[in-house]
Amino acid sequence: MADENATITRIGFAPDEFDPTVSTRAARLKWVVVVDRDLPPGRAVNAAICAAAATQSAVTGLLGDDVADAEGTVHPGLPWAGCSVLAADADALRAIRAKAASYADTFVADMPALAQETLVYADYRAALSRTAVVDLAYCAVSIVGPRNRVSKIVGRLPLLS
Repeated sequence: MADENATITRIGFAPDEFDPTVSTRAARLKWVVVVDRDLPPGRAVNAAICAAAATQSAVTGLLGDDVADAEGTVHPGLPWAGCSVLAADADALRAIRAKAASYADTFVADMPALAQETLVYADYRAALSRTAVVDLAYCAVSIVGPRNRVSKIVGRLPLLS
């Protein structure tokens, strides 16, 4: 199991794993973003996007190729292996984050509530550096890891609605 204070372990898909002809369920890794179900819609979307942005930049091979439409306009690649956005209460979200972070081959990006309470990144960093993990509240958690493990961690959480 991984030490939460250790550096982030790099995981992802190798270039030869990208297969646009198969179902997202055939991918080796599963990506989910779990959002605090009690957040107002705007804050929930913000949290999911921020956690996803941190994930996309850290996990290799998540995005498929760019695609041109019939008129030649190019659209940036999307997650070829899919990404489910799920909902959980604050306590479940904290437990899900802790469980996922305990595995070295599972990537976790989180959006602490502190991030939505500040407008200056330096203030967020300072506040986070003074807060123990057990005292953090999370708005969203993004997880990428082995499909079966991620499914077990998130259980049967509902889609965010």
